[in-house]
Amino acid sequence: MPSKYRGKVFNENVFERYLKTLESTKENALINNALFTVVNKYKSKMSEQAGGYFVTEPIKGRIGGTPVNYDGNTDITSNERDTYYQTKICFGRANAWGEYDFTSEITGENFMAEAQEVKEYWDEIKQGVVLDILSGIFSMSDTAGAAFVDKHTYEVKGNLSADALNKASQKALGDKKAKLEVMYTHSAVSTNLEGLNLIDFLKYTDADGIERDLTIGTYNGKLVIVDDDMPAVESYEASTDTTVQAGKTYYTRSGDASTGYTYTAVENPSGNPSSKSYYEQYTAYTSYVFKNGFFEFEDLGVKVPTELARDAKTKGGQTDLISRVRYMIVPTLISYTKTTNVSPTNSEFANGANWELVNNGETGVDKKYVDDKLIPVVRIISRG
Repeated sequence: MPSKYRGKVFNENVFERYLKTLESTKENALINNALFTVVNKYKSKMSEQAGGYFVTEPIKGRIGGTPVNYDGNTDITSNERDTYYQTKICFGRANAWGEYDFTSEITGENFMAEAQEVKEYWDEIKQGVVLDILSGIFSMSDTAGAAFVDKHTYEVKGNLSADALNKASQKALGDKKAKLEVMYTHSAVSTNLEGLNLIDFLKYTDADGIERDLTIGTYNGKLVIVDDDMPAVESYEASTDTTVQAGKTYYTRSGDASTGYTYTAVENPSGNPSSKSYYEQYTAYTSYVFKNGFFEFEDLGVKVPTELARDAKTKGGQTDLISRVRYMIVPTLISYTKTTNVSPTNSEFANGANWELVNNGETGVDKKYVDDKLIPVVRIISRG
């Protein structure tokens, strides 16, 4: 067993150098596959309004109204164009990584974070924010928001079938379903689709003229991107078995919905599971389908993005690498409404009460929302 100093392995005799750094386990596929439309406008807009942390952007509605009968007697009625607006908020994050001088001296290695590691770290943070934003917009509970969530969610009580994505796209966007271009899904879901030969892998011809499969595939005509950051939630449902199935685990449920249920495995199940109120566990996988560029993204920058902080006294001396970022990530035609905080937390992004479909800002019967067919996103929930 090698010796350690402050969690760092080192060879006491020869001070063997560290040669490897663990690679990231994250794919960060959401932010690295054209889901962002990179813009460069919000920083200047906030500067024009003497600084700030959110932007309210006006959107012109389309002309409309009912035509009158043109018969030489009926007056022509003039209709005004309605206007909408979208509220977009920025957020900031900061972190630091430090190392004591003595650690480097006795191991012969510099443990300070490297530039590529820092980039990958902030990519992981951005992807986490995107997933929380998606959780938030699919948790909207006002009347228009709840209708959007229902229409843009497609749930399968089993594994995805041959046409599930096509049906989900039609349910959400109707004749605009072709807008959807790419599905992000968990590897468990893609593996199931591959096993059923439902993924068509793109092909290429090698130098010898042999046609081969790429690792990129399509399902119902949509590109499939695999990333295990896609939500996978352990859930329970009442068993429908009439006899105990060998090898299957059954659970009993206690508690209530207000305080949360507790599920306990049955040691020796017997009889009729459905009549005994047994439950079964399953994993609910969430896949998201988007139009490319669904999110606007801007790196707003900070005054001092990266700096070193030196503490010469503590434990013989320490150097910290401090990193700061400030971003704006904006979903298509959905507003972030809680503008009291200068930088929302991830949990605030995940709160459906903080999101609202873009509207004209009126109240009551005069309030009009954008048509949800203009919001090209679908959530698919399945067992695999």
